[in-house]
Amino acid sequence: MSTEDPRELVGSSPVAEEKAMEAALRPKALDDFVGQKTVRGQLSLVLESSRLRGAASDHVLLSGPPGLGKTTLAMIIAGEMNAPLRISSGPAIQHAGDLAAILSSLTEGEVLFIDEIHRMSRPAEEMLYMAMEDFRVDIIVGKGAGATSIPLELPPFTLVGATTRAGLLPGPLRDRFGFTGHLEYYSTEELELVLRRSAAMLDVSVSTEGFAEIASRSRGTPRIANRLLRRVRDWALVHSVEDVGRSAASEALDTYEVDRRGLDRLDRAVLEALCTKFRGGPVGLSTLAILVGEETETVETVAEPYLVREGFLARTPRGRIATDAAWEHLGLPVPVPEERSGG
Repeated sequence: MSTEDPRELVGSSPVAEEKAMEAALRPKALDDFVGQKTVRGQLSLVLESSRLRGAASDHVLLSGPPGLGKTTLAMIIAGEMNAPLRISSGPAIQHAGDLAAILSSLTEGEVLFIDEIHRMSRPAEEMLYMAMEDFRVDIIVGKGAGATSIPLELPPFTLVGATTRAGLLPGPLRDRFGFTGHLEYYSTEELELVLRRSAAMLDVSVSTEGFAEIASRSRGTPRIANRLLRRVRDWALVHSVEDVGRSAASEALDTYEVDRRGLDRLDRAVLEALCTKFRGGPVGLSTLAILVGEETETVETVAEPYLVREGFLARTPRGRIATDAAWEHLGLPVPVPEERSGG
């Protein structure tokens, strides 16, 4: 059995060793991008218009949960525009000087991709306003009364910002994006298409039922689907399984503690703590974290969003509570209201 942390299998953030594999599996053209039909259609119009005008595209903001393809779309935008791509991230731009250094080295038409743009520092954000709107920045030279401002003209460029928390972006920054696209979670059918493409590239044979089994456990996220596919491939290779069907895929994913609803060890631990120790809650977040042996932030950002989205967990002013679906998923009898904590 693998010693890999099962949380990494269903976590939406990329782990270091899989980034090269992700890059190989990414589609290179908008027509090859699976899912997000509305965003793809709108983005296609934006890019085609800029090509016909012979000008840089409007700035693009992509929002949505991690793992849905924001970075891939940024790369596709650069590819469709035949423009070079510069990649940075919000946490890496903590001073206005950091941003000025990036902007001053851009070439005409270049695409600048800033991931997690909501995590930029405020001084850098304010510099970005002018750069996006007027294609210039003011560089401050010196300090105090002797400081002078030197305007620096920038070539037309396209900024692609990605954020998992669009609500944290200040209004003036959001307003400067000409196009905003929100990426939604994928359906099982869309994930099956993603998996078919990836399986062909990984040279692994999977049946239709096998694809459906992997997709159903992938939390609606292509990154997780591809990660699970690679683990199923490893299991099949070790067990000499040439054609992966539903039972083989199910056995492989059970080995990695990813159940039929995509829940992992941490997810189930949270639900079991709620149901068996507190009769369904309500329970405070910090108490839950102590019970499952994890940091509060891990429970809140890794486990809780999916459990809430799938209807296993609910937030209340008094704390977290388990829903009837949680009891049923754990194979426990659903208590009558008066048996619940505080009933």
